[in-house]
Amino acid sequence: MYDDDELSQIRESKSRWKEETLDPLLEAHGERKERFATVSNLEVDRLYTPDDVADLDYEADLGFPGEEPYTRGPYPTMYRGRTWTMRQFAGFGTAEETNERFHYLIDEGQTGLSVAFDMPALMGKDSDDPLSEGEVGKEGVAVDTLRDMEVLFDGIDVGEVSTSFTINPSAAVIYAMYVALADQQGVPREEVRGTLQNDMLKEFIAQKEWVVPPEPSLKVVTDTIEFAVEETPKFSPVSISGYHIREAGSTAVQELAFTLADGFAYVEDCLDRGLEIDSFAPQLSFFFNSHNSIFEEVAKFRAGRRIYARLMDEWYDAERPESKRMKFHTQTAGQSLTAQQPLNNVARVTIQALAGVLGGTQSLHTNSFDEALALPSEEAVRVALRTQQIIAEESGAADIVDPLGGSFAIEALTDETERRTMEYLEEIREMGEGSVRDGVLRGISEGYFHREIQDASYEYQERVDRGEEVVVGVNRYTIEEDTSPEVLHVDEQAAAERQFERLEEVKEERDDSAVETCLSELQSAVRDGENVMPYVVDAVKAYATMGEIMDVFEAEHGRYQETAGLAR
Repeated sequence: MYDDDELSQIRESKSRWKEETLDPLLEAHGERKERFATVSNLEVDRLYTPDDVADLDYEADLGFPGEEPYTRGPYPTMYRGRTWTMRQFAGFGTAEETNERFHYLIDEGQTGLSVAFDMPALMGKDSDDPLSEGEVGKEGVAVDTLRDMEVLFDGIDVGEVSTSFTINPSAAVIYAMYVALADQQGVPREEVRGTLQNDMLKEFIAQKEWVVPPEPSLKVVTDTIEFAVEETPKFSPVSISGYHIREAGSTAVQELAFTLADGFAYVEDCLDRGLEIDSFAPQLSFFFNSHNSIFEEVAKFRAGRRIYARLMDEWYDAERPESKRMKFHTQTAGQSLTAQQPLNNVARVTIQALAGVLGGTQSLHTNSFDEALALPSEEAVRVALRTQQIIAEESGAADIVDPLGGSFAIEALTDETERRTMEYLEEIREMGEGSVRDGVLRGISEGYFHREIQDASYEYQERVDRGEEVVVGVNRYTIEEDTSPEVLHVDEQAAAERQFERLEEVKEERDDSAVETCLSELQSAVRDGENVMPYVVDAVKAYATMGEIMDVFEAEHGRYQETAGLAR
């Protein structure tokens, strides 16, 4: 973008500035710390100039929004056409209680629903399973059968709302329930919109919720993608999730690299299944964390789009623009929330949300200020939603497409993020002898990802403990008085009892022989390697329970036990 003579002049001018203006000030007053770095420990320069982006090719590296390489955004008008989907996470207690929260959020202006499930549902257990004791409805809504899904969406037209489901080992069952619910409501399957997290690879890497081993888990994910291509083309059957990788302690680069690697692993598995790249790639979606270092996060999002577009073309021969356009949801960093002085979290969440908007996210969840203490209260949820609305309607951040594009600092950080991310991707691909999928599976079995994240997390905590990484209200600017707000209290015992009653009612009313037939057919499909989704849909329509369906998979594949060591 600058010729050699201009760059030479800039270097000379910077040298003069340093000698005449900067050095005397540094000698007299210094700076407030010796080293400046992001929360991921990426050192940032004092000043960026055109010399830092001397190799930038505008057409190849930036281009225009809505066109390759999508660095500047996946759509031409971005938020000038419509704002991002404001999708607040909700789920607690019974389906009735969560349904009430859904209606409250819709009335407050939320534009998409996002469902949190309790631990039994996440792990494929029924509420009355002995292992579920003490966990029913505790950190999300309890869902055992299609009856719970019917109550959860009572008064909500699934043809009019986009719903995200944060669930993984048992994601196929929840997806089947949503499809069955749409059938009940008379909504054509091709009109069903939403996103299923369904990212099992990151579970083995970071979040640690699983039932069966990695290979059969991957197979089920591919089944859902294949089914979605044919049945629910507006629904994203997998949300490839870096969020939990970052929450486990990774750096921004590790989050991006490992997430992209998981995404490419799913692509390769679908291709091996015989699916055409341009038939399924447009339905893939991503999910990222947004942390405190605003410019690092913006650079991460921009670099991710550029890498994805290029590699979907070069590695997988994608042709349709939709196949190379990375679309992603963003959630502010739960790991950054503090129980100390919790109102400070409003400022943190605002900065993180702004980073997501400046980075071009397609949907956004803002954490509530009290989530380090309990499930969010209605007041805290409203503040979180209003934070997004203020950014959208008052800040002006949504009025300019890629407003930080062209910044010497942002472009330099984007390039650096891309370079470091590609180093990881090439390493993983080499581990798989040319296959990213095989590299990811090997990395899981050998503990590669665990060690990388563990090291980054340990180094971060050391910086916090030494006071090098400031956490306001925790290791600096602390106060003695109690600043805890009123928090949401859920009557867990009452919720569990109501769930037990509904589950018992369903079992008494359903046709047990139909359930047994559906489960038997599902078992045969699992054993024969068929796509299991049609059989899971039939089973949930017969009111088979979550646990009964997941037990079929566990019986065939066994329960996964992690064996990879963390020591180098």
